[in-house]
Amino acid sequence: MITHKEQFKIPDKTYTFITSLMAGGLAGTSVDVVLYPLDTLKTRLQAKQGFTKSGGFSGLYKGIFPVLIGSAPTASLFFVTYEGIKTTTQCKVPKEYHSLLHMSAASVAEMVACLIRVPVEVVKQRKQALVINKNNITLGLLYRGYWSTVSRDMPFSIIQFPVWEYLKNVWSSNVNRNILPIESAICGAIAGGISASITTPLDVVKTRIMLAKQNTNSSNLKMLYVLQDVYKERGLCGLFAGIGPRVLWITLGGFIFFGVYEEGKTILTKYFPHLLVGYKENTK
Repeated sequence: MITHKEQFKIPDKTYTFITSLMAGGLAGTSVDVVLYPLDTLKTRLQAKQGFTKSGGFSGLYKGIFPVLIGSAPTASLFFVTYEGIKTTTQCKVPKEYHSLLHMSAASVAEMVACLIRVPVEVVKQRKQALVINKNNITLGLLYRGYWSTVSRDMPFSIIQFPVWEYLKNVWSSNVNRNILPIESAICGAIAGGISASITTPLDVVKTRIMLAKQNTNSSNLKMLYVLQDVYKERGLCGLFAGIGPRVLWITLGGFIFFGVYEEGKTILTKYFPHLLVGYKENTK
């Protein structure tokens, strides 16, 4: 009997690009839509004007429209970059350095994905916190917080992805087989929760910068200044504002995200091989 692998020869780069593009987009959109209320609560807890003035518990899906537009391309761009770097270089790097490779790939992928993520985040968070003014939206405002977002997301991914890969390898070794999508999802949830808790202060800074008034002096938007300002204003609690919704959101999000991503790749490969450009029937 001819197996699926025998029926099709899959060019690694083509396979990686198409599956990462489609599965990553589906995973990102699924998480952002399902868990959006938790993200809104987190943003309002971190806002300078306070939780109640930012909207409290009302309108928890406010600002969802830009997310629906930007979520899929952001996640797709991240995974295309991450998996592309990993696939291209992993075979050339000794196994003991794979964790460093995963960190580097995740860091580069975050910088690339933030080209789409930041404008979406700015509009989304300003709508969530009720500080949006459509007449004052400029390119400079849309990319305000780019470096603070990169500075948050790079450490996050540097922690999350090596932990995710490590947990998958440990699990696979213990069960002596490739892990299932549900098992990868559990690993992703654990990795996400750990990363979220550690990087919450950076997330608070990013939120404050994105929500700042348009005429705010640029020197007041530097990360160190904002960190000091938040600490003076609310102490350690201020630096970890919204940690509950953030950790819950990213833990659940990690489970959904990595689960949908892995399941999406499996389904694409098994049931829709004709969609993967570059597949060639093996007639030998």
